[in-house]
Amino acid sequence: MQQLPFSAQLNRDPAHRGDKLKFSFEFFPPKTAVMEGRFWGALHRLARLEPEFASVTYGAGGSTRERTMRIASRITEETNIPTAAHITCVGATRDEVNKVIEGFAEAGIKRVVALRGDPQGGIGTKYEPHPDGYANAAELVAGIRKIGDFDISVAAYPEKHPESPDWDADIDNLKRKIDAGANRAITQMFFDNDDYWRFMERVEKAGITAPVIPGVQPIHNYKQISSFAGSCGARVPDWLAKCFDDLDEEPEIHSLVASALAVEQVIGLINGGVRAFHFYTLNRADLVVALSRVLGQVRV
Repeated sequence: MQQLPFSAQLNRDPAHRGDKLKFSFEFFPPKTAVMEGRFWGALHRLARLEPEFASVTYGAGGSTRERTMRIASRITEETNIPTAAHITCVGATRDEVNKVIEGFAEAGIKRVVALRGDPQGGIGTKYEPHPDGYANAAELVAGIRKIGDFDISVAAYPEKHPESPDWDADIDNLKRKIDAGANRAITQMFFDNDDYWRFMERVEKAGITAPVIPGVQPIHNYKQISSFAGSCGARVPDWLAKCFDDLDEEPEIHSLVASALAVEQVIGLINGGVRAFHFYTLNRADLVVALSRVLGQVRV
């Protein structure tokens, strides 16, 4: 008997009938005019997917503060995509952070992704809060709530934050962020869905009821993504690494493998009940557009 495609299998199941997946996307502020042109091209292609929101990252120590504000404001002004601006509290006083948040509100940006941020000395060094600043993401969320009625997302870590001493501390930190007023959590990238399911068991056991959206990283460039993963404590399974062996000079095959893996991961999450996804785009659209076509959600 002929096997139905993934999208047909989903539509055939009454539990999924009528459902529409929800997407959101993360972008980073482009550094050059050429990169900015590519950024807007990718954004407009992904806008056809009618995302819940698009988020714009905030460089270490606020290094991209002005570009983040400019890009997020322009997305808000020129598209129908709700925009979420990232904000961190590393190396800044409360007053400085509050002024940035107030600037978001003045620009019509009502969504934020509130993050503590990486240590100023880089990943692997000890985090030291600013003496006059927010000590952590939970304090930052509480501060944002005092400023205005923002929609707030925070980070979650399916494989535990590298600085957390144990799982209890990690889940307690997430709970404090949600209790401080966050609307949802978005996970760090992960490549083994079992890590997400185990994490969700811990989340539910802790009584956390806010949505925890899986963050999916399409593998546009294996070397780049594996380097990112290593720096943030995300494990790259051996079987996945082997899929990209000897593909450095085979971009078309690399892209086909990456698409297949992204589809497999998302379908696995869908079959477990997930209906919302956050994609780390690296300012590229191709793999996410291809994924949406396979899922049969929209015409692109």
